[in-house]
Amino acid sequence: MSFAEILGGTLSPDANVRDQATRALESAESENFDETRQEQHSQRWLQVDEGTRSQVKQGVLVTLGSDNRQATMAAAQAIAAITATELPQGQWQDVITTLLQNVSTTSTGLKIASLQTIGFICESINPDILATQSNLILTAVIQGATAEEPSQEVRYAAITALLNSLEFVRQNFENEGERNVIMQTVCEATQSPDSNVQAAAFECLVRIMQLYYDKMRFYMEKALYGLTVIGMKHEDEKIALQAIEFWSTVCDEEIELQIEEETREPGQPAERDNYQFAKTTLPQVLPTLLFLLTKQDEDADEDEWNVSMAAATCLSLLAQTIGNDIVAPVIPFVEQNIRNPDWHHREAAVMAFGSILDGPDPNVLTPLVSQALPVLIEMVKDQVVQVKDSAAWTLGRVCDLPIECIQLDVHLHSMISALVAGLEDSPRIVANCCWAVMNLTEQLGGTDLDTYAMSQYFEGIVTTLMRITEANVNENNSRTSAYEAMATLASTGARDTHAVIAKLGVAILDRLDATIAGIAQAVGIDDRLALAELQSNLLNVLTNVARTLGRQISEISDRIMTSVLQLLNANNGKQAAAAEDAFLLVGALITSLESDFTRYLDSFSPFLYNALQNHEEYQLCSISIGLIGDICRSLGQDAAQHCDQFMTILLQNLESNVLHRDVKPGILSCFGDIALAIGGRFETYLEVTFRVLMSACNLSAGTQAVDFDTIDYNNQLRVGIFEAFVGITQGFKSDGKAQLILSQVQSIIGFMNFVYNDQTRSDDVTKGMIGLLGDLADAFPGGEIREYLRADWIQALIREGRSSARGTSLRVISRWARDMVKQATA
Repeated sequence: MSFAEILGGTLSPDANVRDQATRALESAESENFDETRQEQHSQRWLQVDEGTRSQVKQGVLVTLGSDNRQATMAAAQAIAAITATELPQGQWQDVITTLLQNVSTTSTGLKIASLQTIGFICESINPDILATQSNLILTAVIQGATAEEPSQEVRYAAITALLNSLEFVRQNFENEGERNVIMQTVCEATQSPDSNVQAAAFECLVRIMQLYYDKMRFYMEKALYGLTVIGMKHEDEKIALQAIEFWSTVCDEEIELQIEEETREPGQPAERDNYQFAKTTLPQVLPTLLFLLTKQDEDADEDEWNVSMAAATCLSLLAQTIGNDIVAPVIPFVEQNIRNPDWHHREAAVMAFGSILDGPDPNVLTPLVSQALPVLIEMVKDQVVQVKDSAAWTLGRVCDLPIECIQLDVHLHSMISALVAGLEDSPRIVANCCWAVMNLTEQLGGTDLDTYAMSQYFEGIVTTLMRITEANVNENNSRTSAYEAMATLASTGARDTHAVIAKLGVAILDRLDATIAGIAQAVGIDDRLALAELQSNLLNVLTNVARTLGRQISEISDRIMTSVLQLLNANNGKQAAAAEDAFLLVGALITSLESDFTRYLDSFSPFLYNALQNHEEYQLCSISIGLIGDICRSLGQDAAQHCDQFMTILLQNLESNVLHRDVKPGILSCFGDIALAIGGRFETYLEVTFRVLMSACNLSAGTQAVDFDTIDYNNQLRVGIFEAFVGITQGFKSDGKAQLILSQVQSIIGFMNFVYNDQTRSDDVTKGMIGLLGDLADAFPGGEIREYLRADWIQALIREGRSSARGTSLRVISRWARDMVKQATA
């Protein structure tokens, strides 16, 4: 089905056609449909005969000189598309030369069109392909962008082309002379009489700061401090937004440098210097940001990005960058404006306070929070909705601070009273109040506690959340936020709230049943999507209820499973998200009920097997694989009767070329879960499983670390391999059959040695390796693998694990593994 057919199908009067088209659209989104289409179009173009292609290329080049701007824009886009296809194949090598010649002509229209084309090409093609022509491109672009260029339209096209070419002129930026020319040209463009040129120039500076921070010290001191502060105050919003974004980018870069510094090994030199631009320019930038906070537009759409929102974001990043130094200059602004009769200033004061809460030391913030909380709580009841919204958001940020910053005995009661009142306010307030409640209960709660500070308010909050979700509206995401708050309360409530959580489970189940009955009435796509979202919200709450109540959930487990099966039947693959959430609920039931879940297995198995074989909905398939692990862990040896079918489907999924690769590491882990559950009875599957695991080891060892995605996937694969070996080792040891895996130990340890020497291995991989070494040593305490375990790299790996932070699971496992290895090598 083509993309046009898919879109057309979503509007079909036939419900089946609409459903099929909607699923195809969702699937296309998850499978990067655009890249696939681009590749198809590229291949189709290359199959056209060379003569026809030459005619088309000549025609679009000629069209660049047209007086019709729409025609020249279409021609520029067509040239860029053809270039993106042909240049990587070594074809149409002279296109850049032709465009550069056009830029040198006296025709203003042709100059603009050619510069636009160069910009489109630079934006759409791999920088390495154009690297050899970067000097020529840069020369032409700079020529068009200089202050001497009489046409501001040409200048705008040139600055835009420069923006798109910045990534592949890295070599030019290394040359001080060429760098000075580029920076002078861009800085001069920020003073252009044309606002479009100014905005594009500031956007260039943003990108330059992202790419070349380490080269900016000289230019910051000479020009950029002053230019950008003036730019932030510009009356044209598009210019001010880019100037603010410049300082947000500075903060992003310096936060990243701080993280690099914190994670750097002792004695290792820093790869890059942190020039602390944000801290140096605080006296100039901060007053401007605080001034811009007061420039709210009461008629603007709340989702519309504007100067005051950009200033708040930049202030937040500034606080994260410079920490405690942000507090002293901001607090006077807050104190002067928090009671201002003009709501713009009140809201700005609240927003300023909320924006600096992430960054400074909690000990510095604690007295300020204590002083501010009574005012913030009062302002949640302000007459102006914008002030109320920001006050609720700021309370949410306060609740996200270390809980020691809040004097619970003084402020908790009034804070919760204000938040509960806010829950029944306008929808935009509800979402922030829900966030604040979630942050509080996550910090204060825990299902292993007998009681907690929110216990006395728990039922009242839940009752209010249930009441505000009765209406069938989700304006500003308020209903979804309320259900998320319920789910969080259910997962964090202490034991004395479990009775309320149980009642919540019954009430939510009633609502779920009502939605199932309404599936047939949801005829339009929007109705079905809204219903599926509501069902997902309800299922998430029920999942947390089941996890918290444990075996107590058995009182309503029959009803839950009946509803889940009805939902899966009615859904029939139409809404994958709802099915995924239903499966997660089943997983929670399996964990809570353990062997008692057996009575539901026959009814649920057909849905489980269908999901396991549904390779198009790979996330659902992945969850289903996790359910096999849950079932095996809960049933133990009794799971053996189901394992023939489990193993058959899992092995088929591994061989599938259609199934998304991200699912496959989980399959390997699942082999370990099955083996651990049924112990020696896994012998039936041992030979084929070892063959598969060794194949996975070879695949992992042969994978080149070409990009972060590949490295991440390879680490996931290795975690799956080690978890499989751990489960098999523990399972066979428990049944006294460890000798069956002895012949594979040399290969297993050989692969671990290879991974040990890989600098890209993750902490999870390290933990899996050390755990497996401990299990192997524990399984063969009689010296059978003594020589393997005496390898120097094994001792070094365990020492590495033991040097991790105190209290971490990696450190605990490493200490245990060290003892096991000592015993096995004695």
